[in-house]
Amino acid sequence: MLPPSEETLRGSLLKRYVTCGHPGCKCARGERHGPVWYLTVTLGPGRTTSAVVPPEQAERVRRWIANYRRVKNDLEKISAINRELLQRERKRKARP
Repeated sequence: MLPPSEETLRGSLLKRYVTCGHPGCKCARGERHGPVWYLTVTLGPGRTTSAVVPPEQAERVRRWIANYRRVKNDLEKISAINRELLQRERKRKARP
């Protein structure tokens, strides 16, 4: 069964620890801020977009990405079956 389309998301969820650049901040002493969650999506060759994901939404985004990957894997399996069926049909018609 497919997940609801509104719960499907292509991309990657990245966890980063960042520095802000303020000289008096804790990150200037090596204690980075974070984690900060980013959703990154490749749009095409050399084109990537990213957006900050609030920490309270990170788990939901992770589930949506997993849903996308599951759907993609299922579609690949269906496609492989259909290629096999087409091949069998072609061989059957080619027989004298």
